[in-house]
Order: sequence, then C-alpha cells, then structure tokens
Amino acid sequence: MATSADGPAAFIVLDRPESLAIARLILTVVTMLSLSRGTVAAQERPKAFVGATLLPISGPPIASGVIVVRDGKISAIGPEASTSVPEDSERIDLKGRVIMPGLVDTHSHVGGGSGADSSGPIQADVRILDSINVRDAGFRKARAGGLTTLNIMPGSGHLASGQTVYVKLRDAETIEDIIYRDAAGNMLCGLKMANGTNSQRNPPFPGTRAKSAALVRQKFLKADEYRQKLRLAAEDSEKRPDRDLEMESLVEVLDGTRVVHHHVHRADDILTVLRLREEFGFEVVLHHASEAWKVADQIARAGVPCSVIVVDSPGGKLEMMDFSLATGAVLERAGVACAIHTDDPVTDSRLFLRTAALAVRAGMTRAKALESVTLAGAKMLRLEDRIGSLDVGKDADLIVLSGDPLSVQTKVLHTYVEGRKVFDRENPEDRLFAVGGFGGSRDQFAEACCTAPAVEASR
Repeated sequence: MATSADGPAAFIVLDRPESLAIARLILTVVTMLSLSRGTVAAQERPKAFVGATLLPISGPPIASGVIVVRDGKISAIGPEASTSVPEDSERIDLKGRVIMPGLVDTHSHVGGGSGADSSGPIQADVRILDSINVRDAGFRKARAGGLTTLNIMPGSGHLASGQTVYVKLRDAETIEDIIYRDAAGNMLCGLKMANGTNSQRNPPFPGTRAKSAALVRQKFLKADEYRQKLRLAAEDSEKRPDRDLEMESLVEVLDGTRVVHHHVHRADDILTVLRLREEFGFEVVLHHASEAWKVADQIARAGVPCSVIVVDSPGGKLEMMDFSLATGAVLERAGVACAIHTDDPVTDSRLFLRTAALAVRAGMTRAKALESVTLAGAKMLRLEDRIGSLDVGKDADLIVLSGDPLSVQTKVLHTYVEGRKVFDRENPEDRLFAVGGFGGSRDQFAEACCTAPAVEASR
C-alpha cells in the first residue's frame, strides 16, 4: 500500500514486488469467492412433487405418488408411502392432480422456418435450424399444451426439403439454447422427405410418382458413390473428394446415423417408401400415413414406425380421401409402433392431448394413446433414454394436469423442463398464450420493447 504525508493511499503501486504479491492474493480470494457463489447457485434444492396421480408411461399409474427431481433429472419415483423425500427438498403438494411426462411432438413447424426453395426437388443440405425464430410465440403455446420436445421440420413440397432439428423447450434466446445434442456435442436431427402430390411440379421437379422415386434413387446412388470415395481415401486428404454438404447429409442417412422423416399419405406411396428403404437400408419414420390402415401388415413386416396425425388439414386434398381416425388403432393391432403428431399449425399444439383422446375414441387403447404422445415419439427421435417416461435418470420433463389427460375438460397447469417451470397457467402472461387474446401471438421478448422508455415525439 502506498503512503503519503496525508496517510495511506487508496491504491496499490503495482511496480513494487510486495504490492504485486498482495494484488495476486486479492485476485485469488475474489476468484475463489466468485466460484464458491457459482457452485452454491448451481446446486439447487431438489424438488419433490407429492400427492399427485403419476402416469409414468413405462409402467402402471401410481396413485398418490412422489417424484423427486435433482439437478434436472428424476432421482426417485414411487408411492408416497414408500418413497423418501430429501429433507432439504422444495415440497410441491399436488394432491388431486395428474403428472405425466412432457409431451413429444415428432412433427412440428413451430418457429416459422422454411427449408428448401424452388431451385430443385432434393436439397438435403438445407438446415431448418438456420430459419427458425426461437422467439416465435408458437414455442410458448406449445409449452402451454404440455409439449417439451419437438422435431421441427421444413415443409413437404420437395422430395427432400432439408434437415430437421430436435429441440427441448427450455427458456431460450437463441436456437442453440434448445437444440438436443449427443454426448460429443453433435446436433441431433433428421432428414425431411416427401412423396405423393406435394413434390409434383414443373421441371426440375418431378411430374409423376414414378419420376419422383427415380430421382430419389439416383441421388442415393450418388451419395453411395461419395461414401465409397471417402472410404477409399481414408485419411489421405489428397484423395478425398471435395466436401459436398448434400452428400454428407445423405451419407449419414445411408450409414443410419440420421433418420428419415417421410411425409406420405396414399397406400401406394407408403409402399414406395418401404421399397426405397429396402433398397438403400435407411431408417425411416412414416409421417401422416393417412392410408396406413390399408397396408398395416406390410408396414409391420418392415418394422417401420408411423407418426400419424389425428386431425389433418382440410381443403379436399385427393390423397386424403380415405383418411381415417382409426389409423392409430389399426396400426396398434398390427403391432406397428405409432406416435401422434401435431404438424403445428395444422393442429394447434395446445390441443395435442385431445388428438390422443380422439384416437382412443376411434379404437386405440388408452395406454398406447398416452404412449403415442410421449415415449413412442421419443423412440422415433432416438431420445428414449432421456425423455418420454417418468423413470429415474431421465430428464425431469413433466406436466401437471388438472385431471385425466384424455378429458376435454382437463387443463395443463404447469410444464417443467429439466425440473424448471416453463409454463404456469396461474401466471397471467402464460395464461394468455394458453387461452389466446390480444398479444397472444407476439414474439416471446416483444414485451421488452414495450417497456422501454418512449422516444419523445419531437425527436
């Protein structure tokens, strides 16, 4: 510490050895205190949800159950009488309520993104990631409907319109905040493909179903050749072909590391997809599958899952003349894994549970209908080890309901993602996105501009 005739100075003279030592000591102490505060903040109190009826999906219901959440994961679940609750936990009494896993939507267009353009029918290099507005009000509406995981898709106007992205509906300021990633940090996503009438247009698009299939075959053959060149080159950079983003995406499909999510309606188009899958060996989920009930046995033999929509878009589309509410029930009886999706905005995400109820009305069992909006979808996204059921070790994505999930009178009261509440029906702003009204379609952070100081009119 420097001194003067007037007493100690209020600064340290850093060109003296003893002062440098003191400065280093102070910096070390400040750093340790900061890290200590950060560690304490990171170690949140566990939460204990007690008294509710639990619907684990992976097992039978639990009356008057307990779920303990620690560090964003489920650490315990069971009957209240036999499940211990940590003394330091935040106890949340939910007697009379129902808790089930956060809902999984295998096919959504929330976020306003667009994929491929009119330059060609196959554009596997396009990423919907680069077109999503994470502040879109649709995300908050989805959480109001109990959704916690989405597969966000480009459209179906192409044979391949681009790469999808799997997202978890945390609070977010950028799309990167909500992307699912694997242990190595790689983004998890699929490839959107389609056939039928959607992709039939003037050249360079195909004009017939046969030409559509031919174009897909040719592109996959090219991708296989690209893959062979990569294998032959091995680590020799001089022999490797120039990078081709479209080929890289299709090679991932051929290697089985990227799932194809295939828009399809008619029975003959479904069989075309199964034929292409057999030829090239890729993993596929059939989406919509309006006439899957006609070829359920063939789908079952192929071992291919279906993601169906219970309430599809109106407008007299010829492909959907034989659309049936009973498709889920028929697929269940045939042994086909079946999920339900929204295709939001075709079906509003806030009404997702009601579509499962309609599937039950048309013959699907209650157990499979509840699985179709949770664990079945998680499996189709290869996320079943993380989400889709209330099991120890899985992410604490869960929803609190006012009553039975298949009753039209039931409301989603709270939505939790990784143990954090992201929707609360008692919160006036959250309720606005749940029930609608003025301001219920604005961007998530639009209110920030509304609360900023007004600029004087004279300026």
